[in-house]
Amino acid sequence: MSVNFKSLQAPEPVGDYPHAKQVGDFLFLSGVGPRKRGSKKIPGVRLSENGKVLSYDIKKQCVSVFENVRLILEESGSSWDNIVDVTVFLTNMNRDFKEYNKLYAEYFSGPLPTRTTVEVGCLPTPIAIELKVIATI
Repeated sequence: MSVNFKSLQAPEPVGDYPHAKQVGDFLFLSGVGPRKRGSKKIPGVRLSENGKVLSYDIKKQCVSVFENVRLILEESGSSWDNIVDVTVFLTNMNRDFKEYNKLYAEYFSGPLPTRTTVEVGCLPTPIAIELKVIATI
């Protein structure tokens, strides 16, 4: 049996999918970005008039993504400490990995989840980071 969760606090998905799906004792989160609920504005991003990224602050985006993941986990009956696996999508590994890694170490402690970090050419909105998370519930 599986149960879908749609958060009332995290940003709305950019497509027709739930924020998370529970299967047994596991919670699988859809990709989570840094936007805030009710807004298309992205923390730390400056866009041109035609929507091209002029500049961005990876730290602000990371903190916002972590907050959104926490909201979805808690609203779905799990918690940050229950994360077992994280897949990280960065649009610029050379520029952003070091800062991301530093923030990751601040947010995660104890038995660390497994983690994979990959660089992608782009994400569905003009963001620089997205997380895909698996947690226990």
